[in-house]
Amino acid sequence: MGTSTEFGPDSGGRIKGLTIIKPIIYGNIARYFGKKREEDGHTHQWTVYVKPYNNEDMSTYVKKVHFKLHESYNNPNRIVTKPPYELTETGWGEFEIVIKIYFHDANERPVTIYHILKLFQSTPEIQLGKKSLVSEFYEEIIFQDPTALMQQLLSSTKPLTLGAWRHETDFEAKKEYTLKAIMEARNKVRGEVGELKEKLTLARETIAKFKEEISKVSKTSGALSVS
Repeated sequence: MGTSTEFGPDSGGRIKGLTIIKPIIYGNIARYFGKKREEDGHTHQWTVYVKPYNNEDMSTYVKKVHFKLHESYNNPNRIVTKPPYELTETGWGEFEIVIKIYFHDANERPVTIYHILKLFQSTPEIQLGKKSLVSEFYEEIIFQDPTALMQQLLSSTKPLTLGAWRHETDFEAKKEYTLKAIMEARNKVRGEVGELKEKLTLARETIAKFKEEISKVSKTSGALSVS
């Protein structure tokens, strides 16, 4: 792996025209205790995380991940320096967690993600604590014109695990469902646009006929006035 010393203070300069995309998953998983905890009133245990979408070790290019929790927590600023990039806590309420991803190349700006910690859902199994709630999302970190050092780091990742790499959410199925919904909506809009065009054409034809009739009536009235 290359270092900033090898590439110089500018990390080897920017590689113009190059774009590298790293897909990630971020979110939280939470489980209800079944009742409030007597000592602090907490109702859930939860874990917030950032992980790669593909099976790759993000630590090759990620230096650390900063999770900023609600101010009511002791030490709300938590730093994780190696995979898995996650932290587990307990609590009773939902709030926004700021996730900031820093890279080994200091010339690359950190990426900030905002996630609303989700604890509650109406599903009976989740309400009773028999099943964990999952709230996770797909995102892409886009490196536009990365430095030479960053390009090397991004291109030298290795698999994180030897086994199958899965997520709590089936994002491929979600992608297919979303695309299907978009296509159906697009076809519906096209149909509605077609109907509106037909109505507009009919309206124009009707207006033209009215104008023609009015013109005839005007000419007839003018001829009678002259006679």
